[in-house]
Amino acid sequence: MLRYKADIKSIIYMAITTALLIVQWNLKSVNPYLYVWCLFMAVIVAVMAHNHNHLPIWRNKTLNILTDWWLSCFYGFPVWAWIPTHNKNHHTLNNKEGDYTITYRISERNNLLTLLTYPAVSLYSQQVVLRGYLKDVKVKSKSQYYLCYVQLAVLILFVGAALLLDWKKALLFVIIPQQMSGFSVLIFNYVQHVHADEESEINHSRNFVGFFINFFLLNNGLHTVHHDKAGIHWSKVPAEHKKIVHLIDPALIENNFWWYILRVYILALFIPKFRTKTKRLHRMRESSRAMA
Repeated sequence: MLRYKADIKSIIYMAITTALLIVQWNLKSVNPYLYVWCLFMAVIVAVMAHNHNHLPIWRNKTLNILTDWWLSCFYGFPVWAWIPTHNKNHHTLNNKEGDYTITYRISERNNLLTLLTYPAVSLYSQQVVLRGYLKDVKVKSKSQYYLCYVQLAVLILFVGAALLLDWKKALLFVIIPQQMSGFSVLIFNYVQHVHADEESEINHSRNFVGFFINFFLLNNGLHTVHHDKAGIHWSKVPAEHKKIVHLIDPALIENNFWWYILRVYILALFIPKFRTKTKRLHRMRESSRAMA
């Protein structure tokens, strides 16, 4: 019933995430190793929510709805919210003006401050489109409209039940991982687009090609191809990336995600050569010179 056999990996991830919650909930004290694993799985949940939103895991509608519910509970937000903010907005505009998730809303800089404040700024900017989307869905499809609210109800019941059972455990094992999930996906969006050129057909995104991030995070590091062919399954992305990698500016190819984070957001505070150069502003300056 899976669309692609590769999503057996996604199902295993769902099982691990659920098991970690149950096991940790029943322990007498916090196991730091399990907790770090839990937070890492929260990051994977965000990636799975993204993938499932673009191409549902199952061929069966009921199984997809149940997966929506599971993802909403562990992601911490109804997954239908991806449709207006991500599918219809971000993938249409791709960091251009009008994109609710633009990386340069507050500043053209790319540093530790802009990185850490971006999730809050981006999340706030996205809220306006959610209400409008529900109004449109209500007109177009009452059944889909009700399903959106069912997702919300399932999430509220999940969090509410956890809080009633034990608010301290709920905070540790449900709410904090949910926040980690939402925070991580916004951070990924930022680093994959900041200082790229949103007007370019090929250099609009930064790609992280290392084994670790792509093996564990379902090829989420290969972002150029994802924007060019959003509907393809994540397992097909590496083959498509190989077809265009030679066209991408080497400055937008990173071998190691954590080295990028350390280099650009920590070491660059003291070593200027580690700062990224904005392709967006470079293109604008060149355009101005050409028109002068």
